[in-house]
Amino acid sequence: MDCKFTCHYRCRALVCLDCCGPRDLGWDPALERDTNVDEPVEWETPDLSQAEIEQKIKDYNGQINSNLFMSLNKDGSYTGFIKVQLKLVRPVSVPSSKKPPSLQDARKGLGRGTAVRRRTSFYLPKDAVKHLHVLSRTRASEVIEALLRKFLVVDDPRKFALFERAERHGQVYFRKLSDDEQPLRLRLLAGPSEKALSFILKENDSGEVNWNAFSMPELHNFLRILQREEEEHLRQILQKYSRCRQKIQEALHACPLG
Repeated sequence: MDCKFTCHYRCRALVCLDCCGPRDLGWDPALERDTNVDEPVEWETPDLSQAEIEQKIKDYNGQINSNLFMSLNKDGSYTGFIKVQLKLVRPVSVPSSKKPPSLQDARKGLGRGTAVRRRTSFYLPKDAVKHLHVLSRTRASEVIEALLRKFLVVDDPRKFALFERAERHGQVYFRKLSDDEQPLRLRLLAGPSEKALSFILKENDSGEVNWNAFSMPELHNFLRILQREEEEHLRQILQKYSRCRQKIQEALHACPLG
């Protein structure tokens, strides 16, 4: 109220301020605009003509220092490489008959099992990075499925989401891609700079749990956890009221009659 600090509503709980009262902080209006991560104009992608696409591909290939070029196809589409970093906090599931895949295993392109009866869980290394050769019409959901196949992960793809990371005006922005967005098109528009755009695979924590994405054993485990939490919460409530009842009875006995 005094310092006029502007904060995104999802970041409010992470900010601690020691505001000492009214004072002139000389805010630059541009700083406030930079913090508005929900500004829709920031994420709009223009529609390009065929000539503009050709020119952008030439400019893109002229800026990279590797052989990960983009190439234009006769039907007007184009192909190229995107790099995705895996930043998964929770363990993933693989068939129990297979050892946890290393990065070398993932490069072999081994497919995921279609019917997996037994699973084992492990943590993917936080620095895991994968290059994928995709089409301009390849959707974000298809990129997620391809990554899971590369690493032999049998979890439901709906548990994961593809994010784009961008650095602007000294600030870092994250945005979750919708299933139908085309990562290679975003890569072409942003150019090869990793600061301008990079892709990250993370858990799909949207705030709403999609229970259909879990297997039957996982759902049964959740029910057991909920039952234990309910029993513990009930025990604490009964214990609280029992102590209050005891205190009241002690106060009644301590009061003189009449």
